[in-house]
Amino acid sequence: AMEGGPSARIREGDCAVLKRDEVFKAVSVLRRRKIIFEKQWFYLDNAIGHIYGTTFEVTTGGNLQPKQEMEETTTETKEAGTDNRNIVDDGKSQKLTHDDIKALKDKGIKGQEIVQQLIENSTTFRDKTEFAQDKYIKKKKKKYEAVITIVKPSTRILSTMYYAREPGKINHLRYDTLAQMLTLGNIHAGNKMIVMETCAGLVLGAVMERMGGYGSIIQMYPGGGPVRAATSCFGFPKPFFDNLHEFPLSKVQSLLSGTFTTETLPADPEDNALLEEESNGLTEEKQSSLQETEEEPTTEAAMEIGPTEEQDTMDINAENVEFKENKEKENKENVREKQIKQWERRKKLIEAAALLREKNADGLIVASKFHPTPLLLCLLDFVAPSRPFVVYCQYKEPLLECYTKLRERGGVINLKLSETWLRNYQVLPDRSHPKLTMSGGGGYLLSGITVVLDKGKSDSSNSEALKMEEPSSKRCKLQDLPC
Repeated sequence: AMEGGPSARIREGDCAVLKRDEVFKAVSVLRRRKIIFEKQWFYLDNAIGHIYGTTFEVTTGGNLQPKQEMEETTTETKEAGTDNRNIVDDGKSQKLTHDDIKALKDKGIKGQEIVQQLIENSTTFRDKTEFAQDKYIKKKKKKYEAVITIVKPSTRILSTMYYAREPGKINHLRYDTLAQMLTLGNIHAGNKMIVMETCAGLVLGAVMERMGGYGSIIQMYPGGGPVRAATSCFGFPKPFFDNLHEFPLSKVQSLLSGTFTTETLPADPEDNALLEEESNGLTEEKQSSLQETEEEPTTEAAMEIGPTEEQDTMDINAENVEFKENKEKENKENVREKQIKQWERRKKLIEAAALLREKNADGLIVASKFHPTPLLLCLLDFVAPSRPFVVYCQYKEPLLECYTKLRERGGVINLKLSETWLRNYQVLPDRSHPKLTMSGGGGYLLSGITVVLDKGKSDSSNSEALKMEEPSSKRCKLQDLPC
């Protein structure tokens, strides 16, 4: 079967998503690794080799067993009350105590049987309406039947998971809004896309999934390096990353003005984190001294070693010399490794810069915690004319400002500010209704299409008629623009 075919099997090292009712959790499939999900602990060993989408039951010792599909046990002569008005919820209707249930569990009795016992020992079950009985069974099943489904990650599943679990990490970008972005941005195989996001790599992953490994993506990133925690949950095959480039936002201005060089590279992401912890923005001297220590590891090693007390014994000295040599060798290798890494990063940066310089991207997607206006005004320069762009923002006001600025600047048409509205329904016979909990807002989108910006003419010279219609504030002064 194909990688993502309908009958793809769960393999060791895969990224998978655990599902229980409407709750999702992304995990790596590894042997003998304890996983805790929804107050259940288990091992994924037995799931390896099964088809994605299989439902498992957690048995004793945290082992997963594929769940046998059983016919719903429906007692034919189901007694039910006409309404629930006489039922008093005083907590005394269940004859089984907490300890009784624990004892049943410890005996290894299946969840299904526990639920059956609970029903039999409930004094009020018969008086409940049919609907209330169904609800009761469903609720108890959820509590006592440890059932887990393992599914293959996809944009839909991961965006649902992130939105429910850690919406702050993805700037509260709701899944329907993400779907709108992919559609409005006309994302398809063979595109050359610019993606600027601070959504843990979820938007990037969604774009990569849509493009299916064809085309190229340049991810613009703030800070020391791109964040791709969510991207790695998708479990893309290696070739998908061949055409994924990254470029620091801090270099965009220099690239546009033609002063771009790779000499002043930001430090390695690992070093960067350390430097930032020490102090925000080190002084020049301190940085240069840091670099010196990197380049001359021998002095460092010499300082570290040297016997603490004055021991004259020969063997210790000999050991020290040997130790010193090894340490020096190690340091030299480290420096060499660092240089290679730096060289590779420089090469990648030059490649990304070359791609951007062509200024012919097929689209731009922005979904970040930063104000969209300055980002857009810069990044739109890299997009070819007649191409779509989409900007997401959790709030409406920054996008309104952005809308106005773009209108003044020109070079865009079809500007639209939109918000999608999402409502979930429960669909059951005789009781379909909107779910009681509904999402308040999924953020806002500003979309549009680029056109050739004729810098020679300002809007006012198009015709005198324009002057009559538009108030002077609306007329564009092109020379005063920031970009």
